[in-house]
Amino acid sequence: MRRINKVAILSFIVPMMVSLSSCDDLFEPAVENHKLPVELEHMPAWATGLLGHAYISNPLGQDAVGWTWTEVATDDAVSNDVDNSYRSMAAGSWRADRNPMDNWQYLRASWQYINQFIEVAPKIEWAEDKIASELYKQRFLGDAYGMRALYMLHLLKAHAGWSEDGQLLGIPILLESENSDDGAEEFNKPRNTFKECLAQLNADVDMAVKYLPEDYGYVDVQASETIVPEKYRSVGGTKETYNRVFGDHAKGRMSARIAKAIRAQAAFLAASPAFSEGSGVTWEQAANRMAEVLKDAWGNYPVSHLDSKGHIWFKDYNDWKNRTAGTNPDEVLWRSNRGESSSMESNMFPPTLFGNGRVNPSQNLVDAFPMANGLPITDPNSGYDPQNPYANRDPRLDLYIIHNGSSFKGATINCAVDATDNNGMNKFDGRSTRTGYYLKKLLVEDVNCNPSSTVGQVHVKPWIRFTEIFLDYAEAANEAWGPKAGGSNGFSAYDVIKAIRQRAGVGGASDPYLEQCAADKDKMRELIRNERRLELCFEGFRFWDLRRWKVDISKLNETVKGMRIENNHYEVVDVETRNYADYMYYGPVPYYETLKFDALVQNKGWGK
Repeated sequence: MRRINKVAILSFIVPMMVSLSSCDDLFEPAVENHKLPVELEHMPAWATGLLGHAYISNPLGQDAVGWTWTEVATDDAVSNDVDNSYRSMAAGSWRADRNPMDNWQYLRASWQYINQFIEVAPKIEWAEDKIASELYKQRFLGDAYGMRALYMLHLLKAHAGWSEDGQLLGIPILLESENSDDGAEEFNKPRNTFKECLAQLNADVDMAVKYLPEDYGYVDVQASETIVPEKYRSVGGTKETYNRVFGDHAKGRMSARIAKAIRAQAAFLAASPAFSEGSGVTWEQAANRMAEVLKDAWGNYPVSHLDSKGHIWFKDYNDWKNRTAGTNPDEVLWRSNRGESSSMESNMFPPTLFGNGRVNPSQNLVDAFPMANGLPITDPNSGYDPQNPYANRDPRLDLYIIHNGSSFKGATINCAVDATDNNGMNKFDGRSTRTGYYLKKLLVEDVNCNPSSTVGQVHVKPWIRFTEIFLDYAEAANEAWGPKAGGSNGFSAYDVIKAIRQRAGVGGASDPYLEQCAADKDKMRELIRNERRLELCFEGFRFWDLRRWKVDISKLNETVKGMRIENNHYEVVDVETRNYADYMYYGPVPYYETLKFDALVQNKGWGK
């Protein structure tokens, strides 16, 4: 991925440098540095620059520290930054002309580059060797189709919605590049239905799977030629040409396995309560899509391959540092490049550790962590003590959240209002916690944020984790078949949740609370949603989950709470209110787009 981005940059920079070296240009303006499609047919480096834009605009994030922290717009967290756009949105400022969740222009601009690339790629001679050229063409085309499917998924998440006349709409589907010479009417396209957009996403995934290998990596040159996939052998591909095109150097790019995961995620979104009526996708179909991804990767009983360290994938930075050629642990399907940084820690560490404490987990989230015995803290048999609230809790609480008395970087963190340092609740305006909690998940404790001796460490951002896919399967399977059935897939929602809780050290050998839920589909639904909330916290899921579930509006507007501690007395207090309207389960089409193009229908409730 890094390699193709450099090509994209160089394809624009190098010609610019050449033009600047010409003395004639000092006196007569040079021709604009734009290339026509016919010119790109003879300039493969420029053409790959078009595809490079797809990765530059990757909606999952460009780099290892590109987290969005949308949790501060939910019941999971608040921010101590008064200028935080998600904080303002949650307080009532979300409008079609003020939308921090807007992906419309950003992704559709790069969609144009993808379309241009798909049009020109078959005409390019990618290598002097004809077989290698054909394989490069297939790889690059598959990459483009897979990335276009990813764009569609994220555009639907952010902008799909119901119109005033009762249609579930997506985006305008554009499969050809737009030309600036076209008349204005050619740009004024109506939105396609959600169902049509989903069909296009699936078609793009089919093309990606047709062209791409399941995974990249060198094949053994001493092995039989049959080690090369038949679809490449059929056009003359050999072990040598396969390694040249699809070897280790390509790891990290879109693959057939990743494309199928995107298709499964789209089915999962479409089957959810907010979209199912207009999508026609069932929970059974979504579960089967997820099972396909899991079984392709891990065999007929993939639950046994749940990564034992999957819930703490972020902790071992040395493991990430020492990995070569884009390899991943069992937990991670797709990820960013590695990057060494201290910026996330600088934003999130408590003030005494030279941080700004920006994201403050909520008491609402802390209360969602059960006791170590697996019982919710609201259960009278759980053993929960309101005046000793962090004792005997789910071990993930200490892994993900800094609370009063937590040990962090060799120091004991005091979050009480009567703390003697700036870590205390509301002690230091703009840097101290507002809820009595600081973020711990995703942070590398070995980072030093002291301005006089700053030391960063390696970070990686997973774009797709297998725990996410397992949880998606559990949710869909429970809705389709109930807690303990799995259709023809051979594993159930119960199997998945049991494995996840055992990995976390919750519930003991028998996990009586899980067994209670296993007898009741509705209780299992609540448990699955809660496990999802905990396992995926602060990874950008909660905002979208609450809306695709179409929870009651009172849940969207649940007051965010904190823990006020004074004189060793613990009191739950209100911290921040939410102000969402009932049409905000779906994001808007950007207001400026509806002004430019009258064919664009706005989602219900958002005005023009």
